[in-house]
Amino acid sequence: MKSPLSLRTLALLPVVAAIGLAGCENMSAREKGTAQGAGIGAVAGAVIGKVTGGKAGTGAVVGGAVGAVAGNLWSKRMEDKRMAMEKATAGTGIEVARTQDNQLKVNVPSDFSFDVGRADIKPAMRPVLDQFAQGLDPNMHVRIIGHTDSTGSDAINDPLSVERATSVRNYLANHGVNASRAEVLGRGSREPVADNGSDAGRAMNRRVEIYLRDPQG
Repeated sequence: MKSPLSLRTLALLPVVAAIGLAGCENMSAREKGTAQGAGIGAVAGAVIGKVTGGKAGTGAVVGGAVGAVAGNLWSKRMEDKRMAMEKATAGTGIEVARTQDNQLKVNVPSDFSFDVGRADIKPAMRPVLDQFAQGLDPNMHVRIIGHTDSTGSDAINDPLSVERATSVRNYLANHGVNASRAEVLGRGSREPVADNGSDAGRAMNRRVEIYLRDPQG
């Protein structure tokens, strides 16, 4: 049976989480993760310290430190890379975003990536890939997903989407990215982001998505 202190401490977990979220409005993404992790870790540490016979206060300090690290899966180098990519692609229509699972996503539409039926990288895309490759830790994981519009059959689109992703991987590998840490996938026309009934929609669907994940995440 848990002691009254343990029960009260456990009951505080959702409260601490809520307070952490409320207090993070003016923080960066990285700071939010650290603060939330530290708050929840402190309560969890207090519980562990009490259950194992240690001092609750000491457990809270240790738990807070561990929680801060666990909550900060979006590292400084990931945030620096996101900011650099946003600056390099400003006004181009290329989407740069942090995903829910702490990956950096760069979505490159056809204006910069590929012509209809082709897997050749357009010259306009090269500076974007150059910026992406710059300064990457060789242990960071890169996932490249090629997409097509609905023009043509799956027999054409599926291998074409893989060829597009492979073209990007080869380019990045030639510019210092560890090829063994770069995964290539093709989705064909199965994951459209716009209506394939218009030229503009097909252009949006004809794209490549590049994901970067920190090894610690």
